[in-house]
Amino acid sequence: MSFRKVVRQSKFRHVFGQPVKNDQCYEDIRVSRVTWDSTFCAVNPKFLAVIVEASGGGAFLVLPLSKTGRIDKAYPTVCGHTGPVLDIDWCPHNDEVIASGSEDCTVMVWQIPENGLTSPLTEPVVVLEGHTKRVGIIAWHPTARNVLLSAGCDNVVLIWNVGTAEELYRLDSLHPDLIYNVSWNHNGSLFCSACKDKSVRIIDPRRGTLMAEREKAHEGARPMRAIFLADGKVFTTGFSRMSERQLALWDPGSPLLQQASSSSKPPGPSPFCFCTVTSRAP
Repeated sequence: MSFRKVVRQSKFRHVFGQPVKNDQCYEDIRVSRVTWDSTFCAVNPKFLAVIVEASGGGAFLVLPLSKTGRIDKAYPTVCGHTGPVLDIDWCPHNDEVIASGSEDCTVMVWQIPENGLTSPLTEPVVVLEGHTKRVGIIAWHPTARNVLLSAGCDNVVLIWNVGTAEELYRLDSLHPDLIYNVSWNHNGSLFCSACKDKSVRIIDPRRGTLMAEREKAHEGARPMRAIFLADGKVFTTGFSRMSERQLALWDPGSPLLQQASSSSKPPGPSPFCFCTVTSRAP
């Protein structure tokens, strides 16, 4: 009997990454340390935006992609919020327009100069007020111009017409707990959300109706995320009861997705989950 170690074959076995040189990185950026689960940055073909530490309110940097290297501490910021900025998102239809959500319960839309900032930007183009608690999620509509989604700690999702600063739709009864994230599908007809109650929901914002729901998509207590893929499937990340990381792919077109919301059904393995990958978290 041979005890020789078996080496698993892989075409990536001898592939190694090469660190990027310092002059191609962005250095000395004081990234925000606010207690909110966010990426704290957003990028488009022209600019990189990063939420940073600020005294007396919230702020974020907007850097041209070519401005790499050490960033001066006096570099101008976008600083109109009275509370820390929690989320930012570039408009997909205009590379010089960005929206921000803040602890001050407002959403602000900003017009960035074509060549970047040369002085602090304090006056937004539009201020959207409708949330009663901090706004932690911002997402532009992928196909309709001037349409923006915001979600706050009041468990309310608002769809805005940015051009007129009006609420188009208010969804205030579909999430019983904190909303972790929101993602539009490819044409913006639906969005999916992950909630603290461990459910993943697919919602039609125009009708204000719940199209599908999966309870206990991930049974762990840590936050989870859900995004729409280009083919209409939903990809989620989360944790098991044993704090193992999980990745899952769901088919929202399955009629069993609606059945999963019934409290009479046991939370067993999902027949419409194509793949679940689990790994031990540190």
